[in-house]
Amino acid sequence: MAKPKFYVVWSGIKPGIYTSWEECQKQIKGVEGAKFKSFKTRETAEEAFNGKSGDYLGKEVVENDLTPEQLRRIGKPIQESIAVDAASSSATNEVEYKGVYVKTRQVIFLKGPYKDGTNNIGEFLALVHALGYCKQRNILLPIYTDSRTAMSWVRNKKAKTKQKPTLENGKLFELIDRAENWLNANSFPNKILKWETRAWGEIPADFGRK
Repeated sequence: MAKPKFYVVWSGIKPGIYTSWEECQKQIKGVEGAKFKSFKTRETAEEAFNGKSGDYLGKEVVENDLTPEQLRRIGKPIQESIAVDAASSSATNEVEYKGVYVKTRQVIFLKGPYKDGTNNIGEFLALVHALGYCKQRNILLPIYTDSRTAMSWVRNKKAKTKQKPTLENGKLFELIDRAENWLNANSFPNKILKWETRAWGEIPADFGRK
């Protein structure tokens, strides 16, 4: 079961702290310049709401409930690495993905938006895109993703999506076919690693829309 999130709305119809994305959307929909952000704990949300939005928007806020021993076992992320992520929108029914160099946060690639897709598809395509990018340039860096589903699909060389082909997502399914074919035709030395969000905060390639 997914853990609850707390959504801070600094600028919207009614600023405040909300406990569901649906309630948050009601406060920001149609509001030009709306300012909002999600947090894992109420304590951090209350601190953020009582502070300045500029201290939180577009910036990494690390929240965790892990013990010092758990944090020690997890360790720190490898800076010389690539991170990938995807973002989907229920409002526009689109998905996009990107890859960044972790140490500098430099964007390496940004693709989309593509119609009628899912976040899992975007995560999968981002990971395969990064693998192909590295192979083409002989880059041996590890690649981080926060999606276990994408890791599984890459491992099995198959995107096991329940999404059905439509007139709108033809391009997306073409990319899926290309990604699966690439995985079946190529090997790669890059390690695929899970980004430990609970310990490190949002993955560097995050789109910041949560």
